[in-house]
Amino acid sequence: MGEPEIRADQSVELLKALHILTRDGKMNQDSRRKLKQVYHLYQFIEPLLLQLSELQRPFSLVDHGAGKSYLGFILYDLFFKQRDNGAMIHGIELREELVDRARQLAEQLRFQRMRFHQLSVADAIASNDLPEQVELVTALHACDTATDDAISFALHKRARFIVLVPCCQAEVAAQLRRVKGRALARDALSEIWRHPIHTREFGSHLTNVLRCLQLEAHGYQLNVTELVGWEHSMKNELIIATQKQLPGRRAAQRLKQVITETGLEDLQQRFWVPEQTGSKAH
Repeated sequence: MGEPEIRADQSVELLKALHILTRDGKMNQDSRRKLKQVYHLYQFIEPLLLQLSELQRPFSLVDHGAGKSYLGFILYDLFFKQRDNGAMIHGIELREELVDRARQLAEQLRFQRMRFHQLSVADAIASNDLPEQVELVTALHACDTATDDAISFALHKRARFIVLVPCCQAEVAAQLRRVKGRALARDALSEIWRHPIHTREFGSHLTNVLRCLQLEAHGYQLNVTELVGWEHSMKNELIIATQKQLPGRRAAQRLKQVITETGLEDLQQRFWVPEQTGSKAH
């Protein structure tokens, strides 16, 4: 290949299908950038997969709002295909054409422990096609409400790890706009989001803060960091949650307090927390 960036055990056929390589197996500046992003994200996920492999039993990874299942295919290629441990990757996506395309590619590549499901989040939680417990849930730039759907799914499935690159925070910003007049009359801190551009930026930041408090209320320990190499995208925040069964009462109280003080009571259900938040998360 003459391209030192590509790992020796990687599927060139897959990289072509994902447009990381051109049809003739070459790389350009854009594909080098994509590969750098993929490897950087993999550095965060690989240690979690290694921990799950130490369990000496099959485990399941679910990629929520999978789109073209870009992340799932890369993870399978770099990690799962080298290990015959029964571990499975499930991609959940609502668009039928993307599910069909992913199934065809997995069959073409003989990635036998990949499954793809055309399901909503509610249907995914109840579906018999998915295991009762899922060890790792990922959501990479999942659109619409899919990031929060992935969190809800992970909590219902008692996931040990959750890896999120959050997206689509427009819902909180829209609610901030609706309550802006009342907030401005109440206190000076609402100046933080008075101007429209600040409403959008603060809404995005606030959404992720609420997501983090929700996860902490469910007993997770968080690592919130930046995906270096994703500078072209404003959505480069990475949230890694590890279930530690930590006391979550304070986080739950803070979550409710932030929601009340920012006038987001209408969104309370989206950031649900356990009714009894103590030493156990479930």
